[in-house]
Amino acid sequence: MTIADRPLAGRTALVTGGGRGIGRAISLGLAARGAAVAVNWARDEASATATVEEIRAHGGTAIPIQARIDDVAGHQALVDATTGALGPISILVHNAGIASRGKLVSDTDADEVVRLLGIQAVGPHQLTKAVLPGMRDCPRGDIIMISSVAAHSLASHGAPYSMAKAALEALAYTLAKEEVRHGIHVNIVAPGLVSTDMGDRLTNALTGGASKRAADLDADYPYGHVCRPEEIADVVAFLTSQQAAYLTGQRIVVDGGANPHRP
Repeated sequence: MTIADRPLAGRTALVTGGGRGIGRAISLGLAARGAAVAVNWARDEASATATVEEIRAHGGTAIPIQARIDDVAGHQALVDATTGALGPISILVHNAGIASRGKLVSDTDADEVVRLLGIQAVGPHQLTKAVLPGMRDCPRGDIIMISSVAAHSLASHGAPYSMAKAALEALAYTLAKEEVRHGIHVNIVAPGLVSTDMGDRLTNALTGGASKRAADLDADYPYGHVCRPEEIADVVAFLTSQQAAYLTGQRIVVDGGANPHRP
């Protein structure tokens, strides 16, 4: 196998929420390109372990590692464990996230807003802080935020989620300016609806139960299908590649052109 087949060989990636859905596809995609991958999980150990086993079965290197992204006190331990097992982190993918409950602002409690911001904004801010010292010493660094079209479309019944993703994007744009001098690239990937467990729950809610899965809507979406996790993973892989070596501070929307609110 040549370096062209494994362009990320020698690099270590930490993927938060890396065992399921989009995170699983990203973990598998980076590992297939040669990166050693720390597959982070908070509650679903079985899925993280299965993802690691699949990577290893294909000759890759990976470990499952438990940590809550909103537990700032545990971030340094997460970084130290990853670095100790796999080497300095040069790819950090902020993927962990949860959906909001779909209520009006007038019906939303403050604790939901705080929880969403903790997982999808404050957590990534502080985890990045813990990763940066080691990443700055790497030949190249990549930090990728998995956001959402919701950060710009700002639909009703979703303020906590939209607020959290908008904050995550603000972090990315700021980091891109601050860390370019250290050779670190910071970019955003903003999916539309994706065929995952979360996408299925969203589809079920929005259709009043008429469609149980996001994939049930394939015929109504561009190119004949709702976005698949692997299509997000391919964009992440591109952003960590040499082909994206002069790219930072960018937001790539992955929705097949389906989002009418896209700027």
